[in-house]
Amino acid sequence: MEHAPHPLILGIESSCDDTSAAVIRGPQVLSNVVANQALHAEVGGVVPEWASRAHLSKIQPVVQAALDKAGVAAADLDAIAYTLGPGLQGSLHVGTSFAKAMAWGLDIPSIPVHHMRAHILAHVLEPGLPPAYPFLCLTVSGGHTQLVKVRRPNDMEVLGQTLDDAAGEAFDKVAKLIGLPYPGGPVVDKLAAQGNPEAFSFSRPRMGGYNWSFSGLKTQVLNFLKQAQDKDARFVQDNQADICASVQTAILDMLMAPLIQAVEDTGITEVAIAGGVSANSGLRARLAEAQADRGWTVHIPPMAYCTDNAAMIAAVGWLDALDALEGTLEASPSPRLPALTSLAQPKEG
Repeated sequence: MEHAPHPLILGIESSCDDTSAAVIRGPQVLSNVVANQALHAEVGGVVPEWASRAHLSKIQPVVQAALDKAGVAAADLDAIAYTLGPGLQGSLHVGTSFAKAMAWGLDIPSIPVHHMRAHILAHVLEPGLPPAYPFLCLTVSGGHTQLVKVRRPNDMEVLGQTLDDAAGEAFDKVAKLIGLPYPGGPVVDKLAAQGNPEAFSFSRPRMGGYNWSFSGLKTQVLNFLKQAQDKDARFVQDNQADICASVQTAILDMLMAPLIQAVEDTGITEVAIAGGVSANSGLRARLAEAQADRGWTVHIPPMAYCTDNAAMIAAVGWLDALDALEGTLEASPSPRLPALTSLAQPKEG
């Protein structure tokens, strides 16, 4: 007996400064289009008003490009998944309004998605092998640092998280302090590969449980650079690679410590990483070492699914559709959504 094909899902992501649309059928990604907003680099950070205006101008052509690349028509779609939060309020409103209106016009379900849940569940997409349940996921981005126990797609527990700044913010702040362009994380990673990770020493604060705090490290680096530059005006210029390597090593040590502890405490050796900082080569290397030395089964996402993208949003839409869940026109975007459970509801009737 032949099984019915997986539903065809359009995903829309507009939580921050990238406008993205993707089409998937089950775990197969048919298209994943991302339009970046380079204008924020000029001021060293995302300007919310600029971001929402850019989404307004880009969302329709990006969605059409995703449909064209996938070789499907809008009428072929079975559902539209979209980011409801967390993120920038104006940016979320653009994607939410477009997705709900398009779904309503096509008379198909719209499925609201939690952005951080989508980062975790991006692992179900091809070409990778999804983690076996339960697994631990270290989710690291510019706005979030979390350690999540994933029992099932709709059963996630946050074991630990940052109490202040996220790891991605720490990378970007250090980059700004030493004059690197925004976004600074990838540039720090590139320079760190050329430097000595033991050139300069920074403490690695530990919080209770599996939590983190990166604000103290940022203050350490700020004070260290100020004192060094007071003695030598060219210190930063002459030591960029070593500074990056030393700071990156400290951040990675801080990230890995609670993860190692959680694996030991829970006995769960299926380990995944997710979020923008999962593109960091140093973090990927640390996970590879843990797989070899500690016997973990490590899942590292393809680069395309590390940073914000619509394929991961569509993936959650697909999984929720399999559970007969969908959204309502009343769904309202929110910059802060604490829960990692589904935002959709059982179908009526």
